[in-house]
Amino acid sequence: MRRLALSALIAVLAAGLTSAVASSASRSATSNRERVRLNPADQAAARAAVLRRGDFGVGWSGGARSPAPPSTVTCPGYEPKQSDLVLTGTAEARFQNTGLVLQSDAQVLKTRAMVARDWHRSVVDPRAAACIRHTLAKQLPSSERLVSFERRAFPRLAQYAAAYRMLVKVQAQGQSVLVVIDLVLVGRSRTELTLTTSAPAAARTAIAAGEVRVVSALLRRVRA
Repeated sequence: MRRLALSALIAVLAAGLTSAVASSASRSATSNRERVRLNPADQAAARAAVLRRGDFGVGWSGGARSPAPPSTVTCPGYEPKQSDLVLTGTAEARFQNTGLVLQSDAQVLKTRAMVARDWHRSVVDPRAAACIRHTLAKQLPSSERLVSFERRAFPRLAQYAAAYRMLVKVQAQGQSVLVVIDLVLVGRSRTELTLTTSAPAAARTAIAAGEVRVVSALLRRVRA
């Protein structure tokens, strides 16, 4: 029972992280949201670049999900411009097994230049990491405590690559459990990919190696 409860809890944490970061959870300042101009070709390209059922073996469940609509990133003293970006394709998928959750998101922008601008504003800017940490800390319920949040090394598998690791202490069934949530961001051509992995902290070394293999596979599917 404890393992099942922990799996469900990790799933909630992973979903919260992705909605906060990959989908830019703050929804104020509507004039600053990226414009949505979805087209069939880029929608197909986005769907091709996320995880699929065939990537997993026995014991995994999940599948494609409806992506969250675009919104804005807003933190004290930091609000990267997004109104000059045009989203032409978007897809999301999430899979889980006992104690492990993987979620992948793909966004296709209208031009490569838009991806470059978005990356420099939302990742390279030194205020970006602090904003992610601030947003996540605000969303945690009283039974969870942010232990650490830091940017970590990740191979440059594409033109743009960055990774973050979050440790959260969770009270589950009267016990204190440490959960690791990794966020990997990569960009190639007009496509931006996000992989969110959540697992018990004891598995942190193993999942780090697995993330490199998963991201490498997803990048090979990028069409746009």
